[in-house]
Amino acid sequence: MIELLTAAAAIAATGFGYTRSRRFVRERLRFVDAAHRRAAPWLAGTAAAVVAVPLVALVPLVGAGTALLFGAGVGTGVAHGSRDVQSGK
Repeated sequence: MIELLTAAAAIAATGFGYTRSRRFVRERLRFVDAAHRRAAPWLAGTAAAVVAVPLVALVPLVGAGTALLFGAGVGTGVAHGSRDVQSGK
């Protein structure tokens, strides 16, 4: 049962990071050239994971894997948000 809660928390954190970062890039960073560079998703994902690691250490059910998945979700959201802007969506 605990494993199911841990998996649900990891999936929720990843989905939250993805959707919020994608929308943020599409709406707020539309005209910022640095947000559309090739390194932007990597930098955003790494920064999100680094910020999430100490926060995840305080929560008893989740671990470092959740922070890494959150970072991956943010990086993917930035990449897809940038692609949306460039394609005109």
